[in-house]
Amino acid sequence: MINYIGNKTILRSIICIVLTINISCKNSDPKKDKLVSKEGMVFIPGGNFDMGGDNEEARSDEFPKHQVTVSSFWMDIAEVTNAQFKKFVDETGYTTTAERKIDWDEISIMLPPDTPKPHDSLLSPASLVFKEVSTSNLNDYSKWWSLVKGANWKQPFGPGSDIIGKENFPVVHVSWEDANAYCEWSGKRLPTEAEFEFASRAGKINSVYTWGNEKVDNGVLKANTWDGEFPKKNTIKDKFYYAAPVKSFKPNNYGLYDLAGNVWEWCSDWYHANYYSMLPKQGSVDPTGPDSSYDPVEPFSEKKVIRGGSFLCNDSYCSGYRNSARMKTTPDSSSLHTGFRTVVSAD
Repeated sequence: MINYIGNKTILRSIICIVLTINISCKNSDPKKDKLVSKEGMVFIPGGNFDMGGDNEEARSDEFPKHQVTVSSFWMDIAEVTNAQFKKFVDETGYTTTAERKIDWDEISIMLPPDTPKPHDSLLSPASLVFKEVSTSNLNDYSKWWSLVKGANWKQPFGPGSDIIGKENFPVVHVSWEDANAYCEWSGKRLPTEAEFEFASRAGKINSVYTWGNEKVDNGVLKANTWDGEFPKKNTIKDKFYYAAPVKSFKPNNYGLYDLAGNVWEWCSDWYHANYYSMLPKQGSVDPTGPDSSYDPVEPFSEKKVIRGGSFLCNDSYCSGYRNSARMKTTPDSSSLHTGFRTVVSAD
């Protein structure tokens, strides 16, 4: 929920600057002449489905519910792992957004005139890391997010941390730009918002969650989510405080793992709060999202869609692991609970 951080403290101001950087990057499609491996992917047969909110927990941007046709595609069986991302970095020498120093000359042109340059220490490479707090104010997101210098995909909690022994965990602290760069290297692409929801529903009609309609806390463990009262106490009923290794929970009907919980996943679409109202209620085929972004909370900040929820989601808070739940953040932002998976068109 990093896009809602306010501006009443120095920390919030810093994060606001960081998250309003708009690094332009192209939405990649696989090159036609490149042989793309389908290893570790699941074939998703195309079809029709009703996209949008299913119950009273659905938010306004999940309506109106509308019919969508999705063509067949292949999807990663699980989120891209640290090992997979490391192979990409080793072969390309790629440096992620969180590892780069903020270019003040670049971002200053996007800020009000005469905005003072912050101290160089505030422009150091950094990313957002979660911290458990005692507050019950769910509107002050800065209380549980810290902008940690040196936090990145190799050091998820900052200097002194590492991913040794966590090769099969989802890669985190990756921006939309980073995910897109991985896609270009692998010859794949990010899923559209429609493809993600179609895969999450897995053929179930009017199901609230990827596993059905049973609440996440009822019965057998279903996903890596926040257990207990957010953000004050996590009882760790699901055995994981932060991200879990991929495939730690049962797959859905399509054989896909972790589409609910664990980490948020980038989609290719721009976020627009009113996008569903722009689409025909019947007959929308392979929608790829709006041409531009609009978030009424931060109307001057362009954002991309993230889906699936994370280990921080809870029914009393965001319930982001619902099939229809939408979230958004700037394409250059990164955090401890954001990753991605890739898809390939079937034709």
